[in-house]
Amino acid sequence: MRILSLTLAFLGTAAWAQEQVTSGQGAILRGLDKVNGQTIDVQLTNGQTASVFGLDVALGDCRYPADNPTGDAFAYLTIWEQGRSEQLFDGWMIATSPALNALDHARYDVWVIRCMTP
Repeated sequence: MRILSLTLAFLGTAAWAQEQVTSGQGAILRGLDKVNGQTIDVQLTNGQTASVFGLDVALGDCRYPADNPTGDAFAYLTIWEQGRSEQLFDGWMIATSPALNALDHARYDVWVIRCMTP
């Protein structure tokens, strides 16, 4: 049974990896201050850095399925606290599954909403 579930998981991953993707012009991100519940939406173009509460967020690229622009976006983000050089997050974040690779911060959350398309 375990071998069957591993095989199905591998086949699903392989099919996803072969899907054609397109880079968007940027991304829309949402930030959350967990202390006071305030949220903010930020638009970033690829290569841009912006402040989200007490964090600096840099967007490397935002990609989405070529045949479904409103589909599952994933963005390459680098996040660090303002005034510090140590990165808190550096990697791909997936819009529909932000918990798969999430920012680990005591006060703030940042996640991808969607890519900006032409």
